[in-house]
Amino acid sequence: MWRFPKLPYAHSRRLLSSFVDNHGTNQVLAMRRETINLWERRAPLSPNHVRKLVKDGVKVIVQPSNRRAFTHNEYLQAGAIIQEDLSEAPVIIGVKPVPLDFQSLMPDKTYAFFSHTIKAQEENMPLLDTLLERNIRLLDYEKMVDGHGKRTVAFGKYAGIVGMINILNGVGIRLLALGHHTPFMHIGPAHNYRSVEMAKQAVRDTGYEISLGNMPKSLGPMVFVFTGSGNVSQGSQDIFRDLPFEMVEVDHLPEIVKHGSTSKVYGCVCSRVDHLRHRETGKFDPEDYGQHPERYISLFSKKVAPYASVIINGIYWGPSSPRLISIPDAKVLLREQDHSPWLETAPGCPTLPHRMLAICDISCDPGGSIEFMKEITTIDKPFCLYDAEQNMSYDQFSGPGVIICAVDNMPAQMPRESTEFFGSLLMPYIYDIMSSNAKQSFNDWNASPVVKNAVITSNGSLTPNFEYITGLRQAKRQKQQRTSSKEPAKNRVLVLGAGHVSAPMIEYLTRDGGVEITLASNVRADVESIATKFNCHPVFADLHTQPDEVEKLIKDHTLTISLLPYANHARVLSMCLRAKRHLVTASYVTPELRELCNEAKELGLIVSMENGLDPGIDHMLAMEAIESIKEHGGTVDSFLSYCGGLPAPEHSDNPLRYKFSWSPEGALLSTLNAARYLKAGKIVEIPKGGHLMLAAQDIEFFPGFNLEGYPNRDSLHYKDLYGIQSAKNILRGTLRYAGYSNSAWGLIQLGLLSDAPHPSLHPDGPEVTWRQLLCFLVGKPQDIFVGTLKDAVFNRLGKDREKFECVDALGLFEDDVVKKRTTPLATISTLLSEKFKYKPHETDVVIMVLDISSRFPNNTAENHKISMVKYGDPNGYSAMALTVGYPTAIVTKMILEEEIQDKGLVLPLSMNIYRPVLKRLKAEGISAVVKTTEYDI
Repeated sequence: MWRFPKLPYAHSRRLLSSFVDNHGTNQVLAMRRETINLWERRAPLSPNHVRKLVKDGVKVIVQPSNRRAFTHNEYLQAGAIIQEDLSEAPVIIGVKPVPLDFQSLMPDKTYAFFSHTIKAQEENMPLLDTLLERNIRLLDYEKMVDGHGKRTVAFGKYAGIVGMINILNGVGIRLLALGHHTPFMHIGPAHNYRSVEMAKQAVRDTGYEISLGNMPKSLGPMVFVFTGSGNVSQGSQDIFRDLPFEMVEVDHLPEIVKHGSTSKVYGCVCSRVDHLRHRETGKFDPEDYGQHPERYISLFSKKVAPYASVIINGIYWGPSSPRLISIPDAKVLLREQDHSPWLETAPGCPTLPHRMLAICDISCDPGGSIEFMKEITTIDKPFCLYDAEQNMSYDQFSGPGVIICAVDNMPAQMPRESTEFFGSLLMPYIYDIMSSNAKQSFNDWNASPVVKNAVITSNGSLTPNFEYITGLRQAKRQKQQRTSSKEPAKNRVLVLGAGHVSAPMIEYLTRDGGVEITLASNVRADVESIATKFNCHPVFADLHTQPDEVEKLIKDHTLTISLLPYANHARVLSMCLRAKRHLVTASYVTPELRELCNEAKELGLIVSMENGLDPGIDHMLAMEAIESIKEHGGTVDSFLSYCGGLPAPEHSDNPLRYKFSWSPEGALLSTLNAARYLKAGKIVEIPKGGHLMLAAQDIEFFPGFNLEGYPNRDSLHYKDLYGIQSAKNILRGTLRYAGYSNSAWGLIQLGLLSDAPHPSLHPDGPEVTWRQLLCFLVGKPQDIFVGTLKDAVFNRLGKDREKFECVDALGLFEDDVVKKRTTPLATISTLLSEKFKYKPHETDVVIMVLDISSRFPNNTAENHKISMVKYGDPNGYSAMALTVGYPTAIVTKMILEEEIQDKGLVLPLSMNIYRPVLKRLKAEGISAVVKTTEYDI
């Protein structure tokens, strides 16, 4: 039987006495039906509450509803009048928002319900406008608070109770999907039980089985973390304590997961002081936090979440508050592992992929304290499975990730008891509420502060406590106007460059329709060709001749992807910094770019680089292997990495054994680079000028490919970048078919790859033929007999037939006119792009090999050979375009969806980037094969 609390009841009697003196005994209160959804079966007052009001002389009208958990007959027996028309009552109470029609929202009345308007929620602003227009006095239960700001009328406790029952049900199903039958399978969803006591009995039965040791040992100790200590947390703990439990402190969690028992469950209440720290002082000051939450960071994802099996979240979160778990945090917390590092299990026993199984987010704030909780779930479908690496939620229990329950009307699943509970909190104030007359001045209403301060609208205006809503609405409206007129749409991307890589990248980004692409290039045909295939906006713009136009484009977009030659990236980044826009490229970081990235970090911008094939995918595969070795206690002894984009073997039919689908200048220029690497603990240096080609060695990883490799730039850079200071061998190299380096050395010997201007190649000078240019280069007269010239060249090349055939195949002994480009390198590049280009039916292949050796404390060692071979499609994309375009597109989308939140220079070296990228590349048919050999030292 429901009872008033002693002191509030005495207060209510005094209110009633005053109420009767002023208004007489024939007062009317109406209670409307709930129509917001089919599961809403609650009411603000139960028949017990109505009976009390009727006894005190109040006429209570109850609008009929067959959906309501309490029947018409129960209200009739309590003395209520059951009728459709509520117009007789000056005060109408409900639970959820009311429809906008005149029959539901009658003018000049007082209404009490949860309006969800206090944050100027866009979806409820029509309701607020209607309340103002019809002179309705609205009292919102959510703002009924005592002198300490604590809510006095709320369903919070029952939200916690129901949420806990639901998540225990979900845990049972999730564990079953992972291959484990557990006692949690005997707990059903909350709405299956007639009362909380029935549900608690099922929980106690489950607890009895747990206490008998019926939980699989391979699961390890189960830890339930409750955020906060308010009504939601208390309600959740009320159910939890019907299990065999032990409450522990946050600091003890690491030991619990290592040595805890599986014959009971562990609970941990995490308060603000446990995880919030001031950014500068490292301490927590509750008063300062209340005023300046932006000054604080949360350690929850590192100090608490790694040890939690289930998280029950019921804390309030504001936009300035630190999150408990961000999207990048989730990628670490939900990383699948080959074993459970927190326990040892018998062979053959399945273990969990990660500790965290489930989250019950009772706060139901999408994108809030649990950032990846993006959508509210429903009573019909209370669970979704969040896959952190895909950053996607699925309506299923099987698969990688964590299940989330985020139902925003939890108490509706226990409608009778939650109504009794809510009504018992509301009754001490009901007489004050009933004294309201919406036609009279709000200032003249003599009501208690708890009631009067909760009134949002009255006399056609916002009350003083809520006038701020007007400002919020104006600010949101102005923001929308800025967004539509000046600011770019959230997912508006500018792509600079329309080369081969752009097509698969744009195709990936536009798959779901959520990204708007503008493609800008100085090659009109390329822009128009790609624009006809994909839903993107083509723009003809040149960075060098139209810099202002390019910078305007950058400002009009959220993010810029630069596919221009690497020498242009610094200029593009400078434009991005002025426009305060993110930048993504697939190119190497240069010292100039690294310096500019410091400014980007200060501005809160992301500059994501080295996202393609090499550099890019090689980084990701390397870090995945290296971090796995370190996790198992190992150290890296040797690191070798080779990568190359080549014509498919059947199309390597020229003396260079190489073909070009874009300007060869970059590939040829790299042959002149200096390089250095580490061999047997000693630094080996190769000077500039082509000596790199003399350092090429046979590569035996794939004998059928007949490969050679040579060092690529400064391999010592990767000692610190990859964290492999223990390695005695570090080499990062380029793959080519055997014979490439020899032929390229021949071109170098002839001076054809010089990047210094040559007088005969000045664009404004007289015409010159290739035969004449060759005469200049070998120091022979221009009228020399061609046979004599060939002999001279053959001798200059050391009588190497392979080198000579390359020169002959290029037509350098012919009298064709040279397309002069100032330097021999640029000029020969133009010829190569014509002579050694891919024909329409031909395709390429990308080959990548990593050879990593490691040792472990138990005197064992491992060799890891990681190989990736990807062929292009002659009717589709080339292998190079796929392996550069797709990872660049994936990283771009991760930035747009806030999966990447680091600022400044960001390389794909962290787990929360490379793991999801590699997984998504695998879905596109781009993946590596790993072969591990273990041996004793």
